[in-house]
Amino acid sequence: MNNHHALQWLPSYLIPFVSLSYPTAPPVDPDSFPHSAYYGTGLLDGCFIVTCIAVMAVLRDLGRVFLMEPFARWKLTRTWERSNAPHLQQNGNKNGAANGNGHAGHATRDGDHPPKNIMSPRDARKIHRSVLRFAEQGWSVIYYTLQWSFGFYVHRNLPTRALNPTEMWSNYPHIPLAGPIKLYYLTQTAFYLHQVLILNAEARRKDHVQMMTHHVITIVLMVASYLYNFTRVGCLIMVLMDWNDIFLPVAKMFRYIGLYTLCDITFTWFLISWFVTRHVLFIIVILSAWFDGPRLITVGWVPELGQYYSELSYNTFVYLLVVLQIIQIIWFWMICRVAWRVVSGQGASDDRSDDESEEDKKSQ
Repeated sequence: MNNHHALQWLPSYLIPFVSLSYPTAPPVDPDSFPHSAYYGTGLLDGCFIVTCIAVMAVLRDLGRVFLMEPFARWKLTRTWERSNAPHLQQNGNKNGAANGNGHAGHATRDGDHPPKNIMSPRDARKIHRSVLRFAEQGWSVIYYTLQWSFGFYVHRNLPTRALNPTEMWSNYPHIPLAGPIKLYYLTQTAFYLHQVLILNAEARRKDHVQMMTHHVITIVLMVASYLYNFTRVGCLIMVLMDWNDIFLPVAKMFRYIGLYTLCDITFTWFLISWFVTRHVLFIIVILSAWFDGPRLITVGWVPELGQYYSELSYNTFVYLLVVLQIIQIIWFWMICRVAWRVVSGQGASDDRSDDESEEDKKSQ
């Protein structure tokens, strides 16, 4: 991953934008990634984050325009045509019986309802809205699937374990960083910064404040844990969070293209995985941070040695994790309301966002 020598043909000010900065010698006896390049941390890492945000914006639009939207439009149009096929056949039979000279197609007059083979403006708007939302969720599925897979690879190579996370604190600080860990952290930070931009660029939804609060706290925790060398707890938390973030957008995508049974099944799995990862395993991490960290971290505040432990900084870190858990408890309550609708036979819907635009509501 050390590409600095390979990129010497670039102007020096561009190299931090396209490669990992601060390469350094590996530790003498690493407990993870023994064959990886190693890096320090610093402000130049922000340049790489900027590049990642730009790449994500391009990939999101390319995937939306050329992959997700065409597929959703084809599926929804095909479903509409099939649902109207009996009407088409019935109209054809009636027209044939009423007028055998081939001019039955001109029977519709001004003021009559449009023929069944012509999509109404209301149906076209509904399909267009579903296509756009399907495409939006498609990017989330692609990102979280790839990033969780990468994060799981990182997690498997670290000595930390979700059910026994004490290794997150032993031998602190864990520096320098292996290349995969650094890349994982920077791309995750870029993604949430990109999400903040998207939240403020698109139409606001019901949970806009909660989402913004969640993203801001997440970014603060990522940046602080990265610069203060608490990356092992950060990697564990991120891989726990990303797992169930795959399934909610998948459930929404099924719903937007009319596959309601698959939507309900996926949503049920999402509900179970959310509870396990965010209200069981994540709480284990918070308890370990609360009790194990102060007991196992034996150094103090010595920035020149990469040691950033102090009572104030550490307690702030733990309190932000608690706030994050509170936000997720609120979300879980909202998710359970959706689950009740599934159990009662009403089908799953996203209780946290508006499903219809104001224009469509007025037209009903």
